[in-house]
Amino acid sequence: MLDFINISFIDVLDILLVALLIYEIIKLIRGTAAMSIFSGIILIYVAWIVVRALNMKLLSTIIGQVLGVGVIALIVLFQQEIRRFLLHLGQKYASNTKRKGFLRGLFSHGQDSTISTEVLEEITAACRKMSETKTGALIVLIHQSSLDSFAETGDILNSNINRRLIENIFFKNSPLHDGAMIISKNKIIAARCTLPITESYNISPRFGMRHRAAIGITEETDAEAIVVSEETGEISYIINGEMKKMNSITELRLSIENSYR
Repeated sequence: MLDFINISFIDVLDILLVALLIYEIIKLIRGTAAMSIFSGIILIYVAWIVVRALNMKLLSTIIGQVLGVGVIALIVLFQQEIRRFLLHLGQKYASNTKRKGFLRGLFSHGQDSTISTEVLEEITAACRKMSETKTGALIVLIHQSSLDSFAETGDILNSNINRRLIENIFFKNSPLHDGAMIISKNKIIAARCTLPITESYNISPRFGMRHRAAIGITEETDAEAIVVSEETGEISYIINGEMKKMNSITELRLSIENSYR
């Protein structure tokens, strides 16, 4: 009865891969303005398939030309989402310890991106103190992605990490307190840095620009961020665009240690 339908294993695999690709794209752009644009593109594409099936040549040609030229426009419109997708894909592959070590050796040019126990102690101690005094802070910890372009928006320090220095930088009357601090290779690279703001709608209104900037930088790069709320003293840890409240300094320390393994 259905002899005219010839479905091979490759066809099934093709459908599953396309479904997986669409699922990953939707998961990345869900809750952002890009979701509406993506939905519109899917509707136009479905309409083009229907028009071609009905052999409406003129309309099919017009929509086909729009879709053809639209590929370039899509790259421009979705450049952040494409970057995020590729970063997400790379992080998934690199999540394995052996592969992470291989990639680090291949692309890090011999540079060590790990964090020492002493530096971790200084950072967490500073966060504890700023939490107690409700001092607002935004600290970005670099992994493999270069943040030079973001560091250049602030003041380059290249100083050793010290808890008192961190506290003084984020003190509300300090000229460097407004913006992000970027830490790499056990050094404070820069302070008062400007970070990209997330476009996600799924963020509580109670979170201000610090939290949005922290989510934004972790969406675009493999860096992680620590935010101390100026209103509540609450410490948040952000990685891969996901924010988690830290219930203790020990939890913060473990989260940072796990991200560098």
